[in-house]
Amino acid sequence: MKRRNFIQKGALSGSFLALNGPKLFAMQEGLGADPYHQFNLNYAPHLGMFKNLAGDDPIDQLNFMADQGFTAFEDNTMRDRSVALQQQMADVMQKRSLQMGVFVAHKIYWTEPNLTSGKKDKREEFLADIKASIEVAKRVNAKWVTVVPGYVDMTQDINYQTAHVVESLKQAAALLEPHGIIMVLEPLNFYNHPGLFLKESPQAYQICKAVDSPSCKILFDVYHQQIQEGNLIPNIDDAWDEIAYFQMGDNPGRKEPTTGEINYKNIFKHIYEKGFTGVLGMEHGNSMPGAAGEQAVIDAYVSCDNFL
Repeated sequence: MKRRNFIQKGALSGSFLALNGPKLFAMQEGLGADPYHQFNLNYAPHLGMFKNLAGDDPIDQLNFMADQGFTAFEDNTMRDRSVALQQQMADVMQKRSLQMGVFVAHKIYWTEPNLTSGKKDKREEFLADIKASIEVAKRVNAKWVTVVPGYVDMTQDINYQTAHVVESLKQAAALLEPHGIIMVLEPLNFYNHPGLFLKESPQAYQICKAVDSPSCKILFDVYHQQIQEGNLIPNIDDAWDEIAYFQMGDNPGRKEPTTGEINYKNIFKHIYEKGFTGVLGMEHGNSMPGAAGEQAVIDAYVSCDNFL
């Protein structure tokens, strides 16, 4: 889809209807007009979130995100995309000043033990994935990669499992450190992902302290931690020195902020006032279908970002 066409398609949205003539003309001609919104934090949409407003082409979607004022982007499946597309996306992100957020760095085991088992072949597979992901991260200028230690091993005491996980992460950190890449450990809630080893932010904090590397930190997913443990702001404070990345999603439903019980305006304000300059991934669905639902996502972030 050509840039003029996707702007015309996007003009049906509330944001584009509010544009004045000269600014809309500058965006249509690709003259580098200022983004429509100025956010206080680096919110990161993902591919598909705005496909009705921007079209199916990943490049058009990235340009749409930048035009709206988003300053970051994340893509869990980036390592599965072709090298040519990775490079093309990286070029657009550099041109449009979009910071690359996380992608998943390895095969995640959802129903059987891998890192918790301590088995040599599972560790070697994990480390091979980390090595391959380093090359992807360098190609797309990614600073963070997501790691999920996987399923529990019911045949072993939890303390042995923790030791196995820590050892694997230490070896992965040794690979990542020379490149300045950070693996962020994501605790996942018991309701959506029963049986996984890493569930809570204090547990992730303990593991990061044991690994003791600048390349091993926490991905604090507000949606998962609201379900798993609640007490969000105090837990963010307690784990703060090990948190390198946030992800969003309201509960129930895992849709955009303002659709559930979490007071995201207060969460964003707290994160901002603590001086966080990293990325906040928009890892959630849209509460409504079509272009109207996509505009609702943008409007929700504009509303919750209005905390100053």
